Amino acid sequence: MTGFKDYDKYDGLGLAELVRKKQVKPSELLEEAISRIDRFNGDRNSGLNAVICKMYDEAREVADGDLPDGPFKGVPFLLKDLDMAYAGVPLTNGSRFFKDNIPDHDSELIRRYKAAGVITLGKTNLPEFGLAPVTEPDLFGPARNPWDLTRTTGGSSGGAAAAVAARMVPLAHASDGGGSIRIPSSCCGLFGMKPTRGRTPMGPDFGELWRGYHCDHVVTRSVRDSAAMLDATAGPDPGPPYYAPPPEESFLSQVDKDPGKLRIGYTDEFIIETNLDATCREGLNSTIQLCESLGHELADIKPELQKMGERFSADAISRAFIVLVFSEIRAFLQDSAASMGRRLSRQDFEDVTWVIYLLGKQYSASELSRAMNLIQLAGREIGELFSRYDVVLTPTLAQPPVEIGALKLKGLMATAMKCLGFLRAGWILKQAINLKFSLLSDMFFSFMPYTPVFNATGQPAMSVPLYWSEAGLPIGMQFAGRYADEATLFRLAGQLERARPWVERRPPNI
Repeated sequence: MTGFKDYDKYDGLGLAELVRKKQVKPSELLEEAISRIDRFNGDRNSGLNAVICKMYDEAREVADGDLPDGPFKGVPFLLKDLDMAYAGVPLTNGSRFFKDNIPDHDSELIRRYKAAGVITLGKTNLPEFGLAPVTEPDLFGPARNPWDLTRTTGGSSGGAAAAVAARMVPLAHASDGGGSIRIPSSCCGLFGMKPTRGRTPMGPDFGELWRGYHCDHVVTRSVRDSAAMLDATAGPDPGPPYYAPPPEESFLSQVDKDPGKLRIGYTDEFIIETNLDATCREGLNSTIQLCESLGHELADIKPELQKMGERFSADAISRAFIVLVFSEIRAFLQDSAASMGRRLSRQDFEDVTWVIYLLGKQYSASELSRAMNLIQLAGREIGELFSRYDVVLTPTLAQPPVEIGALKLKGLMATAMKCLGFLRAGWILKQAINLKFSLLSDMFFSFMPYTPVFNATGQPAMSVPLYWSEAGLPIGMQFAGRYADEATLFRLAGQLERARPWVERRPPNI
């Protein structure tokens, strides 16, 4: 069967409308998506390497069957290979340890995707356990950016972003524990909304992930696709520890509404001291001018943040983040090993992940509690900002998409990490971090200083593709809103999309 040749001209809702009008069959959309994956994906040595598990046979059965009449009926879709279970399909979490893990059930989020009508035809590349802001796992090899194959897609939803940017699918599942929806959206020229904490379901396998830092949604080309999919998936499932208050109206209905005059606070530095690249600064300045031209009131909030920094230092915040994430990774691996009846072994993990596991053992319960307390108190301070501002604007990243391998440990540092893992010497690394030798956090935070704070506060935040460098690389801008106020962000995003359209921009040779 042939595909639908105008496939890449439509977003997800546009394709679903064609299906509803019987102008195209779901099977035709699927075959076109498959042909585009086969054309552009390649493997770990070539191409985009965005899709690491193909589900073509199952997808064809679904396309030929009785699809639910959801908002995305018949639309091809991809899943990030992290945490969310799809019955009968491997769930690797980007790790050798899970390479043979095949769930026997669907996660609630997967059930909601299916009810929305999408047809899942594969799974996307990611760093091991979603721990890095770049997608370069040992298990699958690096995902490559369609705007420049030598550059990162970002992470951890890097495979998803590369696939959507290359028009393999119009939208794809993504997740965000420290920026993993917004970072790849910035790198690949997409729209990426991190929803409010508790907005989308985590069950039945998790109550929360990373103490609530982690959430799931999608990366998209259009704002309306993101809004419509959040409408389809939002709301509590049975037994959550908490959930976000429901919106008064649908998110999709907000996209075409005028946001009115917003008070937008902007900054080039958010708690963590930042060496902002000149191109990203140009993008920020351009975005400030755009927002002012749309009638919004802009104010520099850096002085207010500096006062906050006197109470909550960047070192203390970043160390607290490390304590939380490393403790969570250790607990997750211990629970997984117990449920799978397996023993954890250094050979099953990347060197950095294994050292994170060892280091997680070194933190006491009181250290984890103190880290959480510090982060939550900082969140109170940040929340106070939103009594004065409707939205906060920063660059999404401090740098344009870096070259593949730029954020990998090399030379003596890589050797030292391997030796620490071999010696099971987590206590040595802990002492090094206590002496401000924060190797992992310094490397990653220099690239992504702006995104993790809104995982900590639980507020919605979005990356909007509003600027491109002279070299043709996309530069995203991050807008954060009040807790549970995605509506304001969607209204603003719709206005920005109309004022500076990006949906038709495409990478070279795509």
